[in-house]
Amino acid sequence: MTFVERPSDAEILAALPELASFGREAVLLDPARGHPGVRDSSIGGPLLWPVDEPWPVCSEPDEEEPSGVPAVAMVPVAQIYARDVPGPWWPAGMDLLQVLWCPNEHGDAPANQADVSPIVELRWRQVADVDEHLVGPPHPVRHYEFGYLPEPCMFTTKRLVDFPYREELPVDLQPRLQRLIEETDDEGKDTITRLSGWKLGGWPTWHLSYPTAITCEACGVVMPLVFTIASDDESEVVVGRWGELRIFVCPTDHRHPFHVDLH
Repeated sequence: MTFVERPSDAEILAALPELASFGREAVLLDPARGHPGVRDSSIGGPLLWPVDEPWPVCSEPDEEEPSGVPAVAMVPVAQIYARDVPGPWWPAGMDLLQVLWCPNEHGDAPANQADVSPIVELRWRQVADVDEHLVGPPHPVRHYEFGYLPEPCMFTTKRLVDFPYREELPVDLQPRLQRLIEETDDEGKDTITRLSGWKLGGWPTWHLSYPTAITCEACGVVMPLVFTIASDDESEVVVGRWGELRIFVCPTDHRHPFHVDLH
């Protein structure tokens, strides 16, 4: 993936000031093959995992083994340090986000997970709490052949303001936004709203369905998008039909169940 070319945030808001209240801070991640360590932010790299904490496994039925036995060790998908990607998505006191998944497709996944996709696990941490880290985590006993074993990558970042799909805006703003989109790109491509790619924060893409509010099953509040896993040549991640796996987290308490959606 390479970063999309688009007008600056200031230029977009100068053309359509009413968008300001709908903007969400976002950071796009552009992966490049590398050799990350446990102290690096990475995609598909090793995790700073406490030596005394069990490595997560998945025992849900999958396409390779309907019984889910033996359980499959999850694999690292992303590790993000707050120092590298600061923003409003960090829960108070947390400075490390780790994303793992079971590298198998699950046709009938748990309620908070996406069907026909890997099962995702999140860990929020305080780096200072990890005194000694695990070396050589377990490997999965079985895995889907393509797309679910990310290649180790470092990444560069691009910080911007992301805007929602036009159908999520007031009716009077929708045609004006559409005109701005068409004026911005000669081919009429949308480089202003719900940008695709590996992303922290921002707005979710809606390619397959109408925009839907994702609510927390524990407290009922609307959950914002926190992290997007994108299909990408560099990391060799492929989800869905070259789609995106989006992770929504409760803004009230990050310990509440998160929600995963495939698009």
